[in-house]
Amino acid sequence: MLSHEPAVQSLGASATSVQRAHSGCRFCGSELDQVFLDLGLSPLANSYLKEEDLKGHEPKFPLRVFVCSDCFLVQLEEWESPENIFGDYAYFSSYSESWLRHAKTYVGAMIERFGIGPQSKVVEVASNDGYLLQYFVDRGVPVLGIEPARNVAMVARSRGIPTRADFFGEATARTLRREGLRANLLIGNNVLAHVPNLNDFVKGLKVLLADRGVITMEFPHLMRLCAECQIDTIYHEHFSYFSFLTVEKIFAAHGLTLFDVEEVPTHGGSLRIFAQHDVSGRHPISERVRELQEREIAAGFADLGGYLAFEERAMRTRQKLIEFLISAKQAGKRVVGYGAPAKGNTLLNYCGITPDLVEYTVDLSPHKQGRFLPGTHIPIFEPERINVTKPDYILILPWNLKDEIINQLSFARAWGAQFVVPIPEPQIIR
Repeated sequence: MLSHEPAVQSLGASATSVQRAHSGCRFCGSELDQVFLDLGLSPLANSYLKEEDLKGHEPKFPLRVFVCSDCFLVQLEEWESPENIFGDYAYFSSYSESWLRHAKTYVGAMIERFGIGPQSKVVEVASNDGYLLQYFVDRGVPVLGIEPARNVAMVARSRGIPTRADFFGEATARTLRREGLRANLLIGNNVLAHVPNLNDFVKGLKVLLADRGVITMEFPHLMRLCAECQIDTIYHEHFSYFSFLTVEKIFAAHGLTLFDVEEVPTHGGSLRIFAQHDVSGRHPISERVRELQEREIAAGFADLGGYLAFEERAMRTRQKLIEFLISAKQAGKRVVGYGAPAKGNTLLNYCGITPDLVEYTVDLSPHKQGRFLPGTHIPIFEPERINVTKPDYILILPWNLKDEIINQLSFARAWGAQFVVPIPEPQIIR
């Protein structure tokens, strides 16, 4: 009988060298004493290893999620600085075709809805490799990207996207404003969760936004995370997890009104919020705002008890994946992964999965190929390896892109390979 205990049980000694960098709610400052979910010790989810790194010390940090008893912000303790996490980053947005389509559709919609044109100024915070701003440039709209990862910002600039390598906050916003820049459209896709100092960040948005400008922010929706047990959405790079009710409080505290919200399918279910200045904004409050508020209240997101039952469900998700992989190995089946996303690293480390259960994974990004997943040390290869080794099961780690991936790997059906989606429990797709 194979025994696979989760990493939570086996890495306890690593915690002694870790010093917590933050305590107290990062929005309201209240003491954090209510645990939403404890995923044990885990390495930074985007800290991919080279072969020579495998014999050295690999830092691991507590991945423990709290919920604030006062404002209900779900959040991690801060164990590592943003500079160390994002200074040299391995994630490049342009390697996902579906994400590029999402970005292009967004650009068209914003141009039409808000009259964005050559006279406008569009700024994206955490602009990555220019995946989104390129579509504004194609339409003749002046843009600026602000991207903290210098290696990623360099790629954006090489593609003709004006980009500053900097962390965004009030100081950066005031510098840009002194230079004469105010944003008619201020964008942040999947950045709000990455911000350790929420108040400074939202103050910066307030400062940089033109009087009648619009902010749009996209981030994974906490209600979807809970409903579908998306535990792999949690990793150290994501400091906070938002309901609409809580994010509305945060923006309101800094003089910004959320006037509309859209539910979008990206990242397993996200919100796109629309914000404006309290005083000078001109857009009426959408009925979608009131409707989502009511749904979240009904689902328990305005009451502490609604948050505290989640951990037991997460443990069931972990156990079912471990049981599936052990059963496959005992039956002589070969399992490999597809993708090397941060979310996959959270899941594999939480479950204590190693190469004896998942031989290897593949990824389209050459920045990850030839490296190893953090913690689990599963090797990463180019996608063509699947056609060489012909595995029985392909575990889709970026399950939010499962349709795109299954289409890419349709050739694997020729030898009877089956696809496995791990969340909320293993689902086999033939």
